[in-house]
Amino acid sequence: FPSQLKSQAPGSAEELRCLQVLNEQLEGSSLEKLSSSQGCLKLASTIKAYVATVTEDIIRRNAVKEAWRNYFNTSEGQLPPKTAGKPSAHLTLRPQSLAQDGRSQRSGNLSQSCRHAITHWGHSSLVSHVQNMTYRAGRLRVEQPGKYYVYAQIYFRYRGAGRDSGPQLVQCIQWQPAHSPPVLLLKGVGTKCWAPEADYGLHALYQGGLFELKAGDELFVSVSSLAIDSSDAAASYFGAFRLDL
Repeated sequence: FPSQLKSQAPGSAEELRCLQVLNEQLEGSSLEKLSSSQGCLKLASTIKAYVATVTEDIIRRNAVKEAWRNYFNTSEGQLPPKTAGKPSAHLTLRPQSLAQDGRSQRSGNLSQSCRHAITHWGHSSLVSHVQNMTYRAGRLRVEQPGKYYVYAQIYFRYRGAGRDSGPQLVQCIQWQPAHSPPVLLLKGVGTKCWAPEADYGLHALYQGGLFELKAGDELFVSVSSLAIDSSDAAASYFGAFRLDL
């Protein structure tokens, strides 16, 4: 670098001498040798300011790239796993999801009693979160193996007629290992006899259990009927968290 500077700017002997002194400085040492020359101190300050500017620009560009990467992952319905804390997730039902779920998934791999897979859960609100797990299209993906408590509740709202006792309501939590068909983990069944004068009947099904899961396993909820009360986010939910046992 000094030789290049000399060829480009002949006569700048003071700058060359300063660069030579800077080059000979050990890492972390003071600039006592430059204190006798204001020109050298000015040059050292200029170099320091330039390095700081370049460093800050690199950090800023990397931060912008990471922010855009996270934004596109989130906009596609997938949340990148976080690094801090134990794996956990709590999802709440999105009101606009039921019509979409009715058209989207009636998987041939699911039993007739739980043929509707719920594919749209809220995962980023004040009452929901995903941490060290991945959410996509109604499914929670396990990133870290271990024993997980898995739970779900669906709040059914069935509109009957007269003395109609209503259908048998079924809620299932499905487990799908990597490259394998879904496996039924938990199944809840409820049948209610509504009051003759009632316009509709309400019934909540809750289930939960502890399971050994591996990285890459996926969890999702399916139901027998989409007659669900979606107006209350606290009534229908789905989640899991790892226990260190």
